[in-house]
Amino acid sequence: MTATHIVFDIGNVLVDWQPRLAWPELSEPEAADFMQRIDFGARNLRADHGERFADLAQELDRAEDRDRLNQYVPRYAQTVRDAVPGSWEIVDRLIARGLTLGAITNWSVETWPEGLKSHPRLAEIFDTLVISGKEKLIKPDPAIYRLYCARAQVAPQDCVFIDDKLENCEGARSIGMDAIHFTNAQDVAQALTERGLL
Repeated sequence: MTATHIVFDIGNVLVDWQPRLAWPELSEPEAADFMQRIDFGARNLRADHGERFADLAQELDRAEDRDRLNQYVPRYAQTVRDAVPGSWEIVDRLIARGLTLGAITNWSVETWPEGLKSHPRLAEIFDTLVISGKEKLIKPDPAIYRLYCARAQVAPQDCVFIDDKLENCEGARSIGMDAIHFTNAQDVAQALTERGLL
């Protein structure tokens, strides 16, 4: 049976996320040092799970680090300026074929509105959108995929999920979704074509 719902991850699938661009005053090595020092990846994941960046910043020992992390949300649009090459063409082809598009994204509820400033179409193309920071659920927890299906009123078997992280694809498969591991738009287009969707 051919799937009817194509469910996208967004960061590094549709939009290119480069968090260091929030601090243009820093050189690339300086930004890398700052992000490593504060364990940015772990703090960002906590924000994706529903915590606020101001609270995460308050945990830091150095005042300059606290100030810098507090700059992240107001500067967030700079970190997602660019689209991932080829991905939006796939979106437009799927829409032209009449398929239903949805999204499950690990994304902070604070930075989501800022991201829309760079990519307003993200607010328009999805019939069902699950944002982890709003739901306080995060991929690859099977519960977030089940929430999507309940909200979209669709069976997992009717969905193809696309994500750049293999563990998130495995989370989707664990509840019965088909999944495509995103490495580049060309390979995803081929995988969708093989499934009769493009």
